[in-house]
Amino acid sequence: MPHIKNALIRYRVIDKALSNTYNPYPTKLDLRYACEMELYGDTNGKHISDSTIEKDLYAMRQELDAPIEYSKRYKGYYYEDPNFTINEKPLSEDDIASIQFALSTLSQFKETEMFQQFGFALNKIIDRVNLDSDSRGKDTDIDQYIQFEKSTVAKGNEYLKPLLSAIQKQHIAYFTYESFVTQIRKQRKVTPLLLKEYNNRWYLICYDSVKEKVITYALDRISDLEIIEQQAEKPADFKPELFFRHSIGITASADARPEKIVFIASNIASKYINSQPFHESQKIIEEDENRTMFELFALVSEELIRELLSYGGDVQVLKPDGLKDELMKRIQKMRENYNL
Repeated sequence: MPHIKNALIRYRVIDKALSNTYNPYPTKLDLRYACEMELYGDTNGKHISDSTIEKDLYAMRQELDAPIEYSKRYKGYYYEDPNFTINEKPLSEDDIASIQFALSTLSQFKETEMFQQFGFALNKIIDRVNLDSDSRGKDTDIDQYIQFEKSTVAKGNEYLKPLLSAIQKQHIAYFTYESFVTQIRKQRKVTPLLLKEYNNRWYLICYDSVKEKVITYALDRISDLEIIEQQAEKPADFKPELFFRHSIGITASADARPEKIVFIASNIASKYINSQPFHESQKIIEEDENRTMFELFALVSEELIRELLSYGGDVQVLKPDGLKDELMKRIQKMRENYNL
């Protein structure tokens, strides 16, 4: 990815140099120095070679239809069409299809308060893409071809923006929280650390001053939020990129320890499970024509338990014993519910 990104930057630098009427006909060395200065802040020649510039010029001609020519008289490069620039290159049909797909996903969140500040920019992009598509005589109503899972604006989403600001500025937050289990409402004082979405719901991961540990709170159960402009210290050991690495769903804890989980799935169920793994650590350790044995290393969580139960009798957990026992309790409860 860095190589692709650097190449795109070089294309822009070369385009700018070829369009510069105050310094026309740049040489290969001029282009190389300009690219090095843009990417590395120097022109010592250690980073970009002449062959790299030659490849860039060739790629711009082939991929971007850039009318780049070489002047023997001035010993430099120029655009045969002086009005050409890669910044004005029209979108291809593949570009439009990809952008429309992405915009259809983003459009679901346009009414969410946190994203409303981007609504104008999003509408401008949508209009531009539709215009490009219309100019090619294409049907722009992508809903006729693709239907996305609908995301409703859940209660508590109005807190996304202030909580994000509190995280960025390390401010303290006060709110009232209602437990699903006890239905008791309690006042909380926290240091917001991270916002995370799961199953169309938003959650706040924060350091709770009373419990003195990192806790996850669902935004739809928060009320009376107040942000205090008082600096709070983040836990030194909290790293957002690592906090959920062993998690399935939203359940995570610095105290919990991941376990090796082994289970068997029937032939059909295994195909679904293999195509949409429960966790990134999931792997197949044994398989035959009738069943597949999987192994993963993760936290035993409510989300994992519900995923396993959703497959009914097509999945059998072998390890660990604690997970097996919990599944058997729930299966027995299900039997009792149906008088079996």
